[in-house]
Amino acid sequence: MDRLDEMSAFAAVADGRSFTQAAKRLGVSGAQVSKLVARLEDRLGARLLNRTTRDVSLTDTGRAYLERARALLEDFEALEGSVRDETGPQGLLRISAPVAFGAKQLGPALLDFAEAYPEVSLEVSYADRTVNLVDEGFDVAVRIGQLTDSSLIARKLAPVSIVACASPAYLQARGAPQTPAELAGHDTIIDLNAREPYVWSFGQGGQSLEARVQGRLRFASAEACLQAAERGFGITRAPDFVAAERLRDGRLSTLLCDYQPEVIHIHAVYPHARHLAAKVRVFVDFLAKRFAGEPEWRQGWC
Repeated sequence: MDRLDEMSAFAAVADGRSFTQAAKRLGVSGAQVSKLVARLEDRLGARLLNRTTRDVSLTDTGRAYLERARALLEDFEALEGSVRDETGPQGLLRISAPVAFGAKQLGPALLDFAEAYPEVSLEVSYADRTVNLVDEGFDVAVRIGQLTDSSLIARKLAPVSIVACASPAYLQARGAPQTPAELAGHDTIIDLNAREPYVWSFGQGGQSLEARVQGRLRFASAEACLQAAERGFGITRAPDFVAAERLRDGRLSTLLCDYQPEVIHIHAVYPHARHLAAKVRVFVDFLAKRFAGEPEWRQGWC
């Protein structure tokens, strides 16, 4: 087991390029990680890592050793996991999700999942940044929009429309734009979390139309943008799952309904593994079933 601890510590340092990150991931002190890696190198009689004050990198020997070590660690995890899974999903499931989707849609689903699987403990972090699942120890993440990390497995859950909207009071005072090009003459409220905050995309007849916008109010929060729009500060664009309630009850009105809104997707993503833990598998399947078909947030707003 000491050799396995040494191997695990070395792999964690190599993945995070940091003894500090490795210690956080393993839940031990930095000194303990350093001791385990040094002991491994002494036993092998080879240097596996190059250490500087700013960075940690693999030597050629370390790179070759890591490839074999990772396979052994995955086999060991698969062995233990297969035994644990015989009694069904259990253990701690660490989840990362965007703030707005977590508050509006994911929260109730998590409680239903917790009720259905009492042997699984949930630790949920809501953040709009893209977390590193491996380095930060997350089992699964919910992500919205374009996926950039090809090393993860992704399961598509549901579509999201990015809808343009404004308050009835604003539209009465300023009029409603009839085409995307007319947005240039309006006050707009910018969501800085969007992939391209100042370019609003629409579709018509199979073609893509882009409107470049500027705004006095800019928030890294769809909810804050909608609050500003409700107060009459201008036109904003937000995911339909955040805006749906305001659109249905009339606090905001949907604009440019003759044009297709930009559509992005919600995914559940998780790291590759030879043996996928039962807790991850049932959670992803649960979300896929929960959000299958036409999401309720897409109904009745245009």
